[in-house]
Amino acid sequence: MADTKVDIFTDGACSGNPGKGGWGAILRANGHEKEISGGEKATTNNRMELTAVIQGLNALKAPSAVIVHTDSRYVMDGLTKWLPRWKQNGWKTSDKKPVKNDDLWRALDEAVSRHKVDWRWVAGHSGHAENERADALARAAIP
Repeated sequence: MADTKVDIFTDGACSGNPGKGGWGAILRANGHEKEISGGEKATTNNRMELTAVIQGLNALKAPSAVIVHTDSRYVMDGLTKWLPRWKQNGWKTSDKKPVKNDDLWRALDEAVSRHKVDWRWVAGHSGHAENERADALARAAIP
């Protein structure tokens, strides 16, 4: 694992849920920052939250020690608590239903495997500067 330490601040947004959506991420390392964002015409808020983290991790050029800052309990708890059981159960929930957004969960699982990732939950819309910026990026990216 490289010595690079990276903070990634992410957020997703939707106009209607489902509806048009956007995601945003801020990557910070060694005194540098990069902002990335994108959108989709037909999506959900949860898909945009997942996409923000996936895109943030995939933007890193080398394995890194990463702290992901997110206001999404769905993403954080999904990866840290639910994902191992889903994989063990053949991508089924505890009540034997298919995992929603499994395409993105698989992509996130793969992206996380390349890095040492720690998770930090931040309260959304609470004045956290980087979360507010990530939210603004996500909203601006809604097509």
